[in-house]
Order: sequence, then C-alpha cells, then structure tokens
Amino acid sequence: MEEAKQLHARALRGGVRRLQPLLLRVLAAGELRYAALLLESYPSSSPPSASLHNHLLHALASHRHPLLLPFFSRVHRLRLLTPLSFTLLFSSSSTAASSSSMRFSVCAHALLIKSGHFASGGDPFLASALVSFYAKNRLLAEARRMFEEIPRRDAAVYNALLSAYTKGGHVDAAEKLFEEMPKRNVVSWTAMVSGYAQNRRHEQAVATFLEMWETAGVQPNELTVSSVLPACASVGAMELGRKVEEYARVNGLLKNVYVANALVEMYAKCGSIRQSWEVFQGIGRRRDLCSWNSMIMAFAVHGLWREALGLFHKLRMTGVKPDGITFVGVILACTHGGLVNEGKLLFNSMLADFGLRPRIEHYGCMVDLLGRAGLLKEADTLIASMPVQPDAVIWGALLGACSFHGNVELAEIAVDNLMHLEPQNTANLVILSNIYASCGKWDGVARVWKLLKEKEHKKSAGYSFIELDGRMHKFLVEDKSHPRFEEVYETLDSVTLTMKLADLEYPNEIESEG
Repeated sequence: MEEAKQLHARALRGGVRRLQPLLLRVLAAGELRYAALLLESYPSSSPPSASLHNHLLHALASHRHPLLLPFFSRVHRLRLLTPLSFTLLFSSSSTAASSSSMRFSVCAHALLIKSGHFASGGDPFLASALVSFYAKNRLLAEARRMFEEIPRRDAAVYNALLSAYTKGGHVDAAEKLFEEMPKRNVVSWTAMVSGYAQNRRHEQAVATFLEMWETAGVQPNELTVSSVLPACASVGAMELGRKVEEYARVNGLLKNVYVANALVEMYAKCGSIRQSWEVFQGIGRRRDLCSWNSMIMAFAVHGLWREALGLFHKLRMTGVKPDGITFVGVILACTHGGLVNEGKLLFNSMLADFGLRPRIEHYGCMVDLLGRAGLLKEADTLIASMPVQPDAVIWGALLGACSFHGNVELAEIAVDNLMHLEPQNTANLVILSNIYASCGKWDGVARVWKLLKEKEHKKSAGYSFIELDGRMHKFLVEDKSHPRFEEVYETLDSVTLTMKLADLEYPNEIESEG
C-alpha cells in the first residue's frame, strides 16, 4: 500500500485522469476504505463517474463491508445512482440480518420507484435482486408481490422466488411456480431437487433429478449433484449414486469439496464403507472439517470404532479444530466399543480443551453410552444435571437401556416424560409393556395395554425401497398401488414356494446351517 500511496500523491499532482487506474489498483488490493477515501478526494470541479462509484459499490457488496450503506447514501447525494447501484445494494442485503440494513434497503426500494428506474420493470438482474432481497429476508408475501409487478419475468426472477419458497419450506408453492415457468434452466431444477431434499421429500428429489437429467436433458452442476446425493443416501439409491459419481468424475465436479463430501456420506449411508473411504482418500489436502466429520461418523455408525477414533487422532494431528459434530461421532464410536472412560474423557474435553459447550445431542450420546454399559443410575444423574430440558431422544435412549437391562423404575420415569413430549408415539408404551413382561409384572402389562386401547394404538404400515435400473420403487405392506404389483406378487409367491420346497427337501441341512 505504500507504493499505492506514492502513486496517489503523484496522481494528485498530475491531474484527475491518473486517479481512475489508481482506484482500480487499490480495489484489486482489497483496500476498500482507502478506495473510498480516494473517491472522496476527487476535486468538486471534476467529480468521479457513476461507473467508478459502482466499481467500489460492487467491491463493498461482495465483501459485505460496513461501508456499503453509507457509501450508497453518498452516491445518492451525488445523484450518481444507476440501476446497477440498486442491484448491488439489494444483492448484498439479501443475506443481511440486521434491522438497520433491512430498513435502509426498503427505503432504497422506495427511492428506486421514485427515481423512475423501475417504471417499466427494469432489467432482469435488478428485478431478481429485489425478489431475492425480500425472499431471503423471509418476506415472502412482499417477494411475491414484487414478482407479480414485474411485467417481463425471465428465468432469473422465477428462480429467485423459487429458491426462496424451497428454502423456506414452502415446497407446494414452489411446485406450483415451477410448473408455471415458461423456461427452466439448471438453477430451476436444482432449486427443486435441493428443496425436496432439504424438506425430507427424498423420493421426489430423486425423481425430479432423474427427470431433469434423463428427460429434460439438463446437465447437473455442482450444487445439483451435492443436493441429490443426500437424497440418494436416504432412500438407498446407491446405483444412482454411482452414476452420479461417474458423471461428476468425468466432468471434473469432484474437485468441488462439497460434492466429494456428499459422496462420502452417500456411500456410508448406503453401507459401502470401502467406497466411502476411497472417495475420502481422493479428496486429499482439500479435505475440510465436513470431510473428516463425514468419515468419522461413517465409521462410528457402522461400529468401526477403532477406525473412527484413529481418524479423530489424525484430524488432531493435522491441526484442524474439531466441532460439535466431530464429538458426536467419536462419542458414538466409544458407545459401539464399550469405551465408557474414553467417552467421558472426550465429553469433558469438549469445553475444557476446545471451548465447545456440549449440546443436547452430546448428552444423548453420553446417556446412550452409559445406558448400554449398564450404568443407568449414572445416566439418570447426567440427565438431571443437563443445562437444558431433556428431549425425546434423551429419554428414549434411557428407555432403550432400561429395556436391555430390565430396570422398571427408570423405565417408568422415562415413559412418563416421553408421554408428555410425544403423546402420539405409543411405541414407548409397548416397550414399557415388554419390560414389565420380562420382569413378570403382569399387572403393569395390563395397565399399559389398557392405555394403548384408550389411545387406539395402531402400528404404522411398514414400507421398503428397491432400486432397479437407477429408479426407486416403494412397496407398502400388502401394497397394490405399484403398476406392476401382480408380477411382483407372482414372483414373491414363486420364491416362497421354492423356499418351502427346499425346506421340505433338505430340512436337516438347513437347521444345521442355521
């Protein structure tokens, strides 16, 4: 910057023309405050152009710099505002959460209308920035009103509102808007895939992705791929996940760490730890904390506690600071390994060594760890010491431990709390009934089943997914909704008959193998 200051001094002596390249050089160096001072130093006889002000506005907006709002006011006072100036402000304010910037942006919208820049709908970038501004600040009604006022809506404006609907959980509204779109691009399709996945409508996320990729012929980008992979994981669509990986590898998308991380998680949740590990190793030095956490959690969930803890120590050696998700993984690993003391040490080290205050999910892991080890009283004491109210997961973990170890007293306490937290979940009463039965307390069994009868206990219908040629098929118990259900039942009957014949022909061999 010393060199820039010397150039500035020479420019002041040499005239205004030399200030413009100097300003661009200062902006490139990231010295935004100095650039603002540089603009203010222009002589009043030859004020800087709107273009130069927009250059600085763009830089301030890109960095969410606190000078953005006061500088925008200065541009307004100099009467140098252009549609681009407003676009930059609204694009920046789309992610702002402060009430002051919100009020300022609303006033700027009024100024925009008054200035006449938006009289005929303006350019599409400004229109989409306005829609995004209201939408991302959760003012969906205002966003929709703004959308309706735009006479010429291009894909960018549609996508701004579409993304707002999906991120806000208004999936039905997003579906309707998506159907109305005259032209869809990769951003439109990605918004729907991501929206379905984020709102736990994984089947629709996969189906929409396939429609986009195979029917519409739209090529997925990094965000599309990283959105559909978690959906593949949730429905067990590993074959589709493999096709997506192949596509990502061919098109260089695996260079994106978010895509690679999603792939690690997809393979892990589909049960292929080996492939998950191969992708993790392929990330190499580009690994972020999410990469480490995904792999640690994958090992832990599959009971590979040695590998999970070993990877945690490697993480520590790299100098990366673990977060709360990391500790959920390693405490879970201790649970699978029965490592009570190690789990306690890790739990206590969160605050002592890393400044991480344990959250409710960490207490849940500890209750599970202690409960599985038979330390039910200690688990109950830990619940009583929690700084927050225990949730259904905490009491459910204690109830599960009571079921395994036959502790009636604590099971009753757990169920009492669970019935307050989730009164519709009658499965907790069924577990309590089984605990009573295992301890020979038949009067308790009778009381529970009387309660179940009063609640009209009904077991939810089970269902399963089967992947065939990259497409998912869902089957309910005694389901007849599938278009090929007759063929399915014929095949099932054939398999059942074959198994029965085999049982009659080789009964002793089957029993010995069992």
